[in-house]
Amino acid sequence: MVVSAWAVLAATAWPWKAALFPLAIGIPVFLLAAAEFCVAATGRRASAEALAVDFVASQHVDRSLALRRTVATFTWLIAFAGLIVAFGFSLAIPIFVLLYLRIAGGEGWLRSLVLSLVAWACVHGLFVRLLALPFPEGWVQAGLRALP
Repeated sequence: MVVSAWAVLAATAWPWKAALFPLAIGIPVFLLAAAEFCVAATGRRASAEALAVDFVASQHVDRSLALRRTVATFTWLIAFAGLIVAFGFSLAIPIFVLLYLRIAGGEGWLRSLVLSLVAWACVHGLFVRLLALPFPEGWVQAGLRALP
């Protein structure tokens, strides 16, 4: 709680762009830590019903199925990283969302295209337009720009 309060107070003296991230993280962390402190300070114990809703990972998943899912997840992560290097964030995000929704999600073309454009618009609107933080281009754009 003290660290998040310090981060928020220190960030208030900074320029808006520099202070945005510490404020966006520090304020919710402080509020959640304060709420947890209040619950712990009152000494209330969780009821049996509250304990029953705890998250439990699947206990009966075949080992080979779990391995396939893990490999698939890391393959998608590596593919996203490769798209970022090749095309830059601006193009990698809609391409990745489109491919993931079509291949892994089994979604139709219309929904996949719409959600890809929404993902691009959100990221582009936030980082490029609102924060004026352009993304570097990928190797493909750099290579095409180098052509005569």
